[in-house]
Amino acid sequence: MKHIEVVAAVIIVDHRILCVQRNKNKYDYISYKYEFPGGKVEKGETRHEALVREIDEELNLDITIQEHFLTVEHLYPDFNITLHGYICRCDDPHLTLTEHIDAKWMPVDLIATLDWAEADIAIVDKIIFEGGYNDLFIKE
Repeated sequence: MKHIEVVAAVIIVDHRILCVQRNKNKYDYISYKYEFPGGKVEKGETRHEALVREIDEELNLDITIQEHFLTVEHLYPDFNITLHGYICRCDDPHLTLTEHIDAKWMPVDLIATLDWAEADIAIVDKIIFEGGYNDLFIKE
């Protein structure tokens, strides 16, 4: 089974977190789901380099990576994913969608109301239910 290593940004601005919605995908189970923005780590790239590149390509945002938040191993029906989530900040929250169909700056207490891709749910759970909220905003 194919294994994919990806990075994701938990981008925080004014106590809101950026949530982006995927477009239609060849796999129905991830089509139109919300996720934390990011993407695949390319050969020869560090995780930080991949995350900065992906956010620039997909959203035209300049981010500052603060720290690692959570790594998730998830088995989808057609591939296995290792998702490295990082707490990030940006000075200017204005973005341009180039791949996603929606973006929401959500208050933390509302992020669980979105229909998330399964691999991202562990990050949502840590933020909402495991006290990760304090980790996110302690340095803001």
